[in-house]
Amino acid sequence: MLERLGEVIRKATNRIANAIFLDKNLMDSIIRDLQRALIEADVSISLIKKISDEIKKEALDERIKEIEKKEHVIKLLHDKLREILGEHSRLELKKEQNRILLLGLYGAGKTTTIAKLGNYFAKRGKKVALVGLDVHRPAAKEQLKQLAEQNKLNYFIDEKENNAIKTWEKFEKKLKKYDLILIDTAGRHNLDKELVKEIITLNKKINPTESILVLPADIGQAAKKQAQEFKDSVNISGVIITRMDSSAKAGGALTACAETKAPVYFITTGEKINDIEEFNPETFLSRLLGRGDLKALIEKVKSATGEDKQEEMQKRLEQGKITFEDVIEQVKSMSDIGGLDKIKSMIPGLGNAKIPDEMLENQEEKIRKWEHIIKSMTPEEKNNPKLLKKQISRINRIAKGSGVNSSDVRTLLKQYEMLSEMVKGGSEMDFSQGISQKQMQKLMKKFGKKKIRRL
Repeated sequence: MLERLGEVIRKATNRIANAIFLDKNLMDSIIRDLQRALIEADVSISLIKKISDEIKKEALDERIKEIEKKEHVIKLLHDKLREILGEHSRLELKKEQNRILLLGLYGAGKTTTIAKLGNYFAKRGKKVALVGLDVHRPAAKEQLKQLAEQNKLNYFIDEKENNAIKTWEKFEKKLKKYDLILIDTAGRHNLDKELVKEIITLNKKINPTESILVLPADIGQAAKKQAQEFKDSVNISGVIITRMDSSAKAGGALTACAETKAPVYFITTGEKINDIEEFNPETFLSRLLGRGDLKALIEKVKSATGEDKQEEMQKRLEQGKITFEDVIEQVKSMSDIGGLDKIKSMIPGLGNAKIPDEMLENQEEKIRKWEHIIKSMTPEEKNNPKLLKKQISRINRIAKGSGVNSSDVRTLLKQYEMLSEMVKGGSEMDFSQGISQKQMQKLMKKFGKKKIRRL
């Protein structure tokens, strides 16, 4: 996702920092590279020309002292890119009931996005309900039902009713006990009169607190037209951009929304339920530059584990005690948030690291083996893992009993020891409130550098 743009910005920053003088030839070369990368990211030509002219003009301003010019130009480059991504706008939920309509054309990913958004807020303690009012697409209700059941979310659909208003009226009383109601609506191939009429009718009946447009990233600059049309016709309050993981046109979708003043609340980055994150232009640019985004990483961990499990883990961390089950939970969480290859861009210093294939092996297979291994242990071995380290015969017996190799048992033991060391090094941290930059650096210093060298 926009990797080429990030690479160009990083190289430009280094070239400026290492240059003896910032002359016209150097700036022309840097701006040409930037223009090519922005074109590849599908940013509009008019916008590219605008920021190119502004950077060039200020960079060559003779009133700025040469000694200050490098820092000024680097900051200018970052500020202009940050500017085209728009303002940071959060989806703020009200204390009373929140009713959110999700709108969009066919193929935008509304139904899967509703499930992701529902899971996101459910893991943060909200009482969530999904409501299926897409009565036109035959598979919409069944899809919503399956996604809700798979992720233990409350849902309300009427498989026989073909009138969206009647469906809402049927469940309206039951929905009063929920904090957050996410409503799936019908789409069309384009924003025609019938779709506008249906949305307006639903708006009057439901009185939503938010109307959010779902846009796929791969439509690029066409997002500008869609966002403007929906904004003018049905007054959308924000946007969620889907398929950000698979599109070179993502820059076009993001900048198009910024130009139309349609705030982007969330982006989705994959097919898994936790592949959704709040869009923050500042930290998004930080990730592009290889500086990581710890806040987004912490939010992903919250989405994967939920508040109850976080509290349980926090208590054990405070006591300095962990179990083999905690090891499995840790690997499951890593898998749920996308695995190391997907989250490395969020960890400062790891954005460009090459992750060996063996570290990216099927996590589900690893978890399955480890669960069999733990079942083959005696209660004494589960409570005192050091026994396994001292006695090879125990490792061999457990391996045989669980149908795995002894190396698999040793791998589980090593993972346990690593997590134990991390607990000793960071047990004073309040993980329920998230990990601060300083705390993360402390853990990275203890474990990360050693691991990175091995890469």
